[in-house]
Amino acid sequence: MLCEGLSTPLSRSALDLLNSMIEPRPKRGKGNTAVSSIKISGFNVGYVLRENMSRIFHNIKLGIDEDLEEKLSWLVPSYSSYHIMRQSVDARRRHSPHLIYSVEVFEKNESPPDTSIKLERVSFKGDPVIIIGSGPAGLFAALRLLERGIPCRIFERGSDCVKRLKAINHFWRYGELDPRNNVCYGEGGAGLYSDGKLITRIKSPHIPYVMQKLVEFGAPSEILYLANPHVGSDRIRRVIPQLRQHLLKLGCEILFDTRITELLTENKMIVGVKTEHDQIFRGQQVILATGHSAGDVFDHLLDLGVSMEGKSFAVGLRIEHPQKWIDQIQFREFAGHPKLGAANYKLAAHREEEQTGIYSFCMCPGGYTLSSGTEPDGIVVNGMSNYRRNSAFANSAIVVTVDFEKSFGGDLMGGIKWRRSLEHAAYLAVQKEGGGRALPVQRVTDFLSQKRGPAIPSSSPSGVVPVRLDELLPSNICESLTWGLESFEKAMKGFISPEAQFHGIESRTSCPLRITRDPQSLQSTSHAGLYPTGEGAGYAGGITSAACDGIKVAEAIANL
Repeated sequence: MLCEGLSTPLSRSALDLLNSMIEPRPKRGKGNTAVSSIKISGFNVGYVLRENMSRIFHNIKLGIDEDLEEKLSWLVPSYSSYHIMRQSVDARRRHSPHLIYSVEVFEKNESPPDTSIKLERVSFKGDPVIIIGSGPAGLFAALRLLERGIPCRIFERGSDCVKRLKAINHFWRYGELDPRNNVCYGEGGAGLYSDGKLITRIKSPHIPYVMQKLVEFGAPSEILYLANPHVGSDRIRRVIPQLRQHLLKLGCEILFDTRITELLTENKMIVGVKTEHDQIFRGQQVILATGHSAGDVFDHLLDLGVSMEGKSFAVGLRIEHPQKWIDQIQFREFAGHPKLGAANYKLAAHREEEQTGIYSFCMCPGGYTLSSGTEPDGIVVNGMSNYRRNSAFANSAIVVTVDFEKSFGGDLMGGIKWRRSLEHAAYLAVQKEGGGRALPVQRVTDFLSQKRGPAIPSSSPSGVVPVRLDELLPSNICESLTWGLESFEKAMKGFISPEAQFHGIESRTSCPLRITRDPQSLQSTSHAGLYPTGEGAGYAGGITSAACDGIKVAEAIANL
């Protein structure tokens, strides 16, 4: 029996390959799909024909020197175009690296369907919605509100991208911190210096919207299908101003260099905000999207009696290796192949007796370690990489989970106070060594041996100074980090190396607080009209999830 479009019979192995790639046959057709099947060599193969008669193939495996279009010509000889739905790299040790694709294929006289997202405008009466913070959550909340016909104002304590970048570069060069414009504050939020990674574990229906909009504003189009999409810190800095200009054209008012000092309430209902310039803006809906580092905001919420709860988080150190080492560990003899790029990794271990997790976080291939504090007397480390990921180093946070209740009991602000104490200790240790704003470092082998040693070359633009990081962190955190490193060495032989160096302190992985909100209305459980949003409110963990949460909150307001 011949498969339609093929001139020679399929072998059993070819049939197995085709079966593995065609989208599984559902029991019945739904919506814009029609169920069909073909018989090949006596076997029924089910696949889905969409309304436009396209075919979807999953699990197409290509060697790194094979060509996708050649493979598609074999599967659908009469195809005219195709759409990559997903692309990933499989570099498991049992075989050479492969590229894995899911592809929608269109034949002659067929064209891809319109995937743009259409939104209905609503009738909205009242003052513009107030948005505090211009990170991913605040910006995408504003975008969705405006597209739904709802006016809004954004308040940002920091400056626009251009001024912010100047302040950050000045800080890295001279050690003079601008408390308004740093790696966490200013237009774009912490996401502006976070590698532009768009990986998320959430299953939000808003993810396609976020990705499409980012591409529309200048992000590379491959983020629509890559399994590990990333924009790069250099590209995200071009995207954010384009998004801002679009918001302005839609009528949004954006007030930079304007810190909100007070939420105005009446009978525990939001009625507006007051700025540091003593200006009052009325509004019955306030989206609070200030990020995970706005300690003054948490203090104000505590004074107002806004409902909050402690949330578990993680702290640790950021490890850095030569990128070529990670490439060799992951890709072996294929390291350096242009189709593979800079290798990454994802590691996790669990100490059963202590009920503690140790894991890698925010892995930045071909990246840089950054001094990312927001206070003059504290040091924080973070990581980033540019679009091409062409730095000679790879870095990742290696962090230990901190159970809030076990660690801080009923002290609501216990996590924030402890986080500040770690950052301050890192600052004092660096000052003692005459390092200014340099990052404190310790070779991983020295950390494990609990001894002082020299610093080795680092990607940090602020410079580094050797410090006993094993003495800065609590002993239980150090013990868990040691246990985790030994586990990671088993998974990635060579992970523990004299060329690996820890940078401190990785303390801003997430917020130690959650501002509680009603699961249906998404309003604060104590103050009507207040919408805690994004990472700082405890409902997101990265660019994509924060943007999706901003959209989710905007939709809740649109549906009032």
